[in-house]
Amino acid sequence: MSSAGATIGRMSTANREPLSDHARRATATYSAAADHYGRGALSFWDRFGKETVARLQLARGQRVLDLCCGAGASAIPAARAVGVNGQVLGIDLAAPLLDMARARAVGEDLANIEFRQADATTSGLADCSFDAVICVFGVFFAAEMTAFTAEMWRLVRPGGVLAITTWGPGWCDPASTAFWTAVGTIEPSLFKAFNPWDEITTPVALADLFIRAGTASPTVVAVPGQHHIDHPDRFWDVVLGSGYRATIDAMTGEQQDRVRDRVLRELRAANVTILRTDVVFGTSVRPS
Repeated sequence: MSSAGATIGRMSTANREPLSDHARRATATYSAAADHYGRGALSFWDRFGKETVARLQLARGQRVLDLCCGAGASAIPAARAVGVNGQVLGIDLAAPLLDMARARAVGEDLANIEFRQADATTSGLADCSFDAVICVFGVFFAAEMTAFTAEMWRLVRPGGVLAITTWGPGWCDPASTAFWTAVGTIEPSLFKAFNPWDEITTPVALADLFIRAGTASPTVVAVPGQHHIDHPDRFWDVVLGSGYRATIDAMTGEQQDRVRDRVLRELRAANVTILRTDVVFGTSVRPS
């Protein structure tokens, strides 16, 4: 472990309370999804992690906490931004994604970053410990989003910033609609049984979350976006490397094949290679 990582590690001991059902399901989903996470069709993880960090204008020497950090899509660019005298701590429950994140940090010779397996909603870290607390595409996996946001706000030092990024409406459409239509036809009990990213998709909803959590005047902006894939079949990489994985893994092998064949047949017929990836960026600065 680097000297910076060791410093962060001494700040506190992570809470060992039993995981909630939400946390267990998200952990299982993204641990399984790790086998597809690094594929080209899922480059949006790195794209929006990097963009979230860029919006914060981090300074050299700052401390950053990345909650629900996954494979390091925002923690890695944060570590670059704060430099060798800065410190970044990434927390997630999915061990395979953390292994990917550590390998990436080693590959870039980033000695100022640590990744820890823990429940982001009950980190046990000290109050006002970080110049920036980041959560990219993770807040909606918490059973209590308001409580989780308040917990993140607790960790922001005076003058520091909390940044939460969520998906906008219609994530991955038109492919998403094709996917859920197929699921509803083949196994109706699983139709949108796990898609928490739809819980908070507008600037109004994200701003309200900040306010309910007691943060200072949030700034929230919606940014329309598109994600290009090389071939309609590459959408199945997205399915297996994202939250859709929970739905697929709940099916029998025969059902999985039927959903895959139906979805890809429809996407090929329409030559779908552009997916909707609108994003909502929210920040709140703690008064000094």
